[in-house]
Amino acid sequence: MAACAYCGIETQLHINDVPVCILCADLTPEKRAIRSKLFRQWSEAVLRADSANEAFRQVMTRIPSGIPHSDGTQRIKNVSRQLSEARKEMIAAHDRLNDFLERGIIPEDLKQTG
Repeated sequence: MAACAYCGIETQLHINDVPVCILCADLTPEKRAIRSKLFRQWSEAVLRADSANEAFRQVMTRIPSGIPHSDGTQRIKNVSRQLSEARKEMIAAHDRLNDFLERGIIPEDLKQTG
């Protein structure tokens, strides 16, 4: 099977000798671009959340006694805040993508003007 030229999903459908999945075949070029951008934003948010989670884990494993000293407490607060923010961004990106895929809602910042 070939990969869809737009999203990379395996497909047997070809339009003008170009592999295209059923979902992409039904979308206009503008909506394909929006979906691609939303997938990219979600993927980047997941990577940021994974990175923040790893940073949090590393800070926590550097506290052997379980009782951090004062600057250790601040480091824990900082990475915890970063992890929380990254997770919120990931959820927001997921919600935007899901709203588009399930309901066809285009986020305001991706709508064409004029």
